[in-house]
Amino acid sequence: MSEENIQLIAKKIVESGKGILAADESTNTIKKRFDSINVDSNEETRSFYRDTLFSTPDISKYISGVILFEETFFQKNSSNESLKEKLENINCYPGIKIDQGLETINKDSIETYTKGIESLDDRLKPYSKNGAKFTKWRAVINIGKNMPSKACVEKNSSLLAEYALISQNNKLVPIVEPEVIMDGEHGIDECYDITVKTLTQVFSSLEEKNVDLKGMLLKPNMIVPGNQSSEKLDIKKIAKQTLKCLIKTVPKEVPGVVFLSGGLSSVDATTILNEINKLNSAPWNLSFSYGRALQEDALKAWAGKNENKNRVQDIFLHRAKMNSLACHGKWNASLENE
Repeated sequence: MSEENIQLIAKKIVESGKGILAADESTNTIKKRFDSINVDSNEETRSFYRDTLFSTPDISKYISGVILFEETFFQKNSSNESLKEKLENINCYPGIKIDQGLETINKDSIETYTKGIESLDDRLKPYSKNGAKFTKWRAVINIGKNMPSKACVEKNSSLLAEYALISQNNKLVPIVEPEVIMDGEHGIDECYDITVKTLTQVFSSLEEKNVDLKGMLLKPNMIVPGNQSSEKLDIKKIAKQTLKCLIKTVPKEVPGVVFLSGGLSSVDATTILNEINKLNSAPWNLSFSYGRALQEDALKAWAGKNENKNRVQDIFLHRAKMNSLACHGKWNASLENE
């Protein structure tokens, strides 16, 4: 696959009205999700649940790519079908979460950096060989007393850039995810300031490493107040501040921005994406890379009962369609009751 193809894939992932399903929950994270519906998390239940999502009729109208966890990439369903190949068969790009989680920067801090860079090149080879088209690496930036530190932002930005370059060298599109997390009492203005600083440093590091900006995607947070803030969610202000932040920091060469949903509810994540796209005068496609915000309602409907499969797929398809409409700024609340 040539470098030109990497650029083409990056473009296609964010083509009009399509987005990404983040189904890359680690074993620990999916256990927590399954615990919430009183379902045992084992290879069989995880395979059934993900297979149900991936085999949803017409899902490729709205979902262009799926981020997989290591287990799922090579997993087969009860009929011995490869889950990854199911995605390929509906023209949905398979991707892989490739970071190895978080480590504290030092023993006296809660600030973290992302592990896995030393072994990254070797670990990417089997995924590239077996049909992966893109990768994802997440960095976490906390807002709090004396946080984020300059050292934290610089270290994570440098790692994101190194990851992106190694991915591109392996003919894979990197999704760069510097997440300024919602945890905390901070207001929307502080989130804006910290996200601007973070993205400025990230793109400085990417350009230093000569990463091909046309062959990558950015997965940022929206500009929202902390989850313990006294500020209420002001959808119009969030949309305006988010777009302002991106215009200030993201080069026009980047083909697309796929927002993470963070701690937002399913409908809030759709509503804000819609509001941003109603304002959009930006040079990139603005789309979604949602995990919980695409899956939460479907997961509850499943409740571990395989006979609920059709209901799960209907709910998942509806949520994907709502977010696709939001990519065009054409969603409205009345559509939620269809």
